[in-house]
Amino acid sequence: MNKALIALLIASLSGCISTPTLRKASPDLPQAWPSSSPRPQAGEGPGVRVSAIEDWWTQFNDPALTALVNEALQHNNDLLTAAARIEEARAALGLSEADRRPEVQIGGSAGRTRVTEKGSFPPPSPVNNKFQVNLQAAYEVDLWDRYRQASAAARADLLASQYAREVVRASLVGNVAQSYFQIAALDAALALTRDTLNNRREAVGLHQLRFDAGIVSELPLRQAEAELATLEATQADLARQLRQQETALALLLGRSPRGLVDDPVARGKPLDTLTAPPAIPGGLPSDLLARRPDIRQAEQRMVGAEARVLETRAAIYPSLSLTANLGSESKALSNLFSGPATIWGIGASLVQTLYNAGRTEAALKGDAARQEQALLAYEQTLRVAFKEVLDALVTNRQAREAGEAENRRAQALARAAELAGLRYQNGVSNYLEVLDAQRNLYQAEQNRIEASRAQLAATATLFKALGGGWLPRPETSHPGERG
Repeated sequence: MNKALIALLIASLSGCISTPTLRKASPDLPQAWPSSSPRPQAGEGPGVRVSAIEDWWTQFNDPALTALVNEALQHNNDLLTAAARIEEARAALGLSEADRRPEVQIGGSAGRTRVTEKGSFPPPSPVNNKFQVNLQAAYEVDLWDRYRQASAAARADLLASQYAREVVRASLVGNVAQSYFQIAALDAALALTRDTLNNRREAVGLHQLRFDAGIVSELPLRQAEAELATLEATQADLARQLRQQETALALLLGRSPRGLVDDPVARGKPLDTLTAPPAIPGGLPSDLLARRPDIRQAEQRMVGAEARVLETRAAIYPSLSLTANLGSESKALSNLFSGPATIWGIGASLVQTLYNAGRTEAALKGDAARQEQALLAYEQTLRVAFKEVLDALVTNRQAREAGEAENRRAQALARAAELAGLRYQNGVSNYLEVLDAQRNLYQAEQNRIEASRAQLAATATLFKALGGGWLPRPETSHPGERG
């Protein structure tokens, strides 16, 4: 009867605290992504089979880019900091796991005391020795999975920190690739400007000779000189941009202050030989997005928050602790390990909180609120991820279309500049028409370079948004293979 009353009392006390109902994530995902190509590709459709590629930057087939990415992955300070946070989370998991194991301690003591010989009961010997060796063990039985849930939360934190490192890694690789493409574009723009400057200097020299000979007026000469000065200013500005971009990339690579000054950034393929991987085919499964580390990080934070709710809820119920000790105690050191000197003890304690001013219920509500926040953060991360992919698909498609259009424009203006030169040489038009045609051609070539860079950058952004690259897989599969 007494045991039944105690059990009923515990149940009634725990029932006074209301436990929250946790909401589960249920994302509504589309079946497949649309194509990033401006024109339909052969074989597109739902259910396209692909293999995931994490090192997507290798698909640009540029060894210099791959080497720079590898350097950044080894030395970037932000990535090293994220790795240190992983070790911190791993240590926290170790502490949490230790709480689930018994604690064993061994100790020893030695003492010598003297008591008065003038007391009411004088001892036979006023001086006494005491020697003791003791082995103690304590263990709290995890009846309600409190410590198991604490370990689950710590493990989720560890995984979240690992995915946080992957978030930094993905951002770092994307920034390195973007910076590399920008440097390649600036190199191409500088090369174009130098070639154009050489042509302009020749034109100024020719006009100077013709002016000195009285063949032409001073106006074409001064127009040619002004155009030359404009290009020289453009060259200086491009050189400034290039140096700043090289320094920014070197900083991403984690180079020392000396390396920022002394070590040049390696060059790879010229911009016009760098080709973006094929456009994303229509029907690529949308669950590829699950590779994104920020989504996985948000998932683990949600798992950890839910585990902490369960951990706090377990505190409602009583805790059972077991203790034991085994040792030896003697007045003489020589008898310390003899049989009669043995001491031991065992014990158990059951503790149930009766009243703590609502502290447990408040803690439970706080953990439930944090779990809801983690779930909302996961849902928002998923929405943002889909937006980034859709934006990247549109940007990739438009960049390809713009690149094709800029190529056609540059070809047409090259022919226009050639015809303007012939008209001027035959006296049909003035030199201003030639300058306009040359300016238009130079700007078109610059736009073509920028379009090439934008196309490469858009592909890199799409890879990053999807959490990696992809390769088509054969339609045939082995038994048990998943698509």
